[in-house]
Amino acid sequence: MSDGDLDALRAQRMSQMQSQFGGGGGGGNDAEKQQAQQEQMRAQEEMKHSILSQVLDQQARARLNTLKVSKPEKAQIFENMVIRMAQMGQVRGKLDDAQFVSILESVNAQMPQSKSTVKYDRRRAAIDSDDDEDYGC
Repeated sequence: MSDGDLDALRAQRMSQMQSQFGGGGGGGNDAEKQQAQQEQMRAQEEMKHSILSQVLDQQARARLNTLKVSKPEKAQIFENMVIRMAQMGQVRGKLDDAQFVSILESVNAQMPQSKSTVKYDRRRAAIDSDDDEDYGC
């Protein structure tokens, strides 16, 4: 994918959006504005999927879909990073699974790590008294 292809795609999308917003007139109501925003979001999603399908091979797309299900915020960061790399011309050819993993590791390094700890209070868990007779055992 060359920079010219990306620029042509961007220019086409921008002209579509400008024609939608420019020809609407002066007295648009909230429903028209909301519809226009939804249309713009749909166009951006289509452009994103188009770029990703051109940049990622089949295995990498499958891994990205799995990542979207398990960690959607990490998948969003990854998608933005890959699209930015494609627009800057840093991606040559399609990214395979190994390259996908290396980019994902750099995304993991950028994300804040949250440490979770489990605190177990033994005094509250020891409700059973030794004085009671256990008939079940």
